[in-house]
Amino acid sequence: MKRIGVVTVAILFLLLVTGVLAYAQQDQQDEKQAKPEKQAKPEKQAKPEKRAKPEQQQQERRPEQNQQQQERTQQQERPRELNQQQQQQQRIQQQRQEQLNQQQQERTQQQEHMQQGQRNQAQQELNRQQQERAQQQWQQQQQQQQAQRERLSQERQQELIQQQQRRLTQYRQRLDEQQRRLQEQTAVLQQQRRMAQYRFQEEYLERLRDQDRHLREERHDYNNDPYFYTAPTYRYNRGGAYYETNQYGADLLRQAVNSGYEEGFRAGAADREDNWRPDYQNSYAYQDATYGYNGYYVDPEDYRYYFREGFQRGYEDGYNDRYQYGYNSNGSYGVLGNVLSLILNLQSLR
Repeated sequence: MKRIGVVTVAILFLLLVTGVLAYAQQDQQDEKQAKPEKQAKPEKQAKPEKRAKPEQQQQERRPEQNQQQQERTQQQERPRELNQQQQQQQRIQQQRQEQLNQQQQERTQQQEHMQQGQRNQAQQELNRQQQERAQQQWQQQQQQQQAQRERLSQERQQELIQQQQRRLTQYRQRLDEQQRRLQEQTAVLQQQRRMAQYRFQEEYLERLRDQDRHLREERHDYNNDPYFYTAPTYRYNRGGAYYETNQYGADLLRQAVNSGYEEGFRAGAADREDNWRPDYQNSYAYQDATYGYNGYYVDPEDYRYYFREGFQRGYEDGYNDRYQYGYNSNGSYGVLGNVLSLILNLQSLR
């Protein structure tokens, strides 16, 4: 029974396979017969389409051609536009450069004009100073000649020499006392920690010592000193009273103003450095007012008066770091000529 079942199954399987193969061959034949029909149908319907296709394609291509034409036109115009832009930029740069050149020329001309004006002003000032010096020299020569013709008598010379000797003795005594006071004030400055002012007063004290040493060592020849036989040539007013002196006394008064200005400038600069309030009258140098005085030719009170006049102005310039009343030439301080003339106000007796 088992064998019969197996044989039956095998027969059925073979029949199934044979049917499948036959069906497949029939499908292939149907496809081959259908191909010519399908290929024939498009040929009959394609003929009218071929006649309409170029016009349609041409219509479809026109926007594309127009766009391409526009792009070519734009590409052709771009170099022109770039060239125009470059030319415009060059014109703008050229205009700017011309403006800069013009401004530079104007500045150069202004500077040259200012420099020329400064040179002219400096030359005029130099000419004026030369004329003043020449006039002063001429006046001095005239005064010396006049003084030689009006030489003081021997008796008057002896009176002046005795007066000078008494004046020198008093000055030396006062100088010793002033040095002791200066040392006391210097100690106060140390306590106040005003180190710049302390250094200034130490230097001032040292200059006073040198001055005192020089005066003690000097042996003055009164008989050959022209001051003692030269007649007065100037008059000046101090405290409402008039005094007379000759050229040597006038020169010493000028030195008093300049020395006072120099010491005042240093004192003012020291207080500014110490951040101390301005107070020139509290400075020992102002109170002493004898530096630069050699004890000759003028009264000590006259010298101190004009020293303080210069000191006050020098202190203001030094404290404010300016040169309103004086100048500094290579470390040498002095009062301006017009300021000096106003301070002294010397009147010629000739």
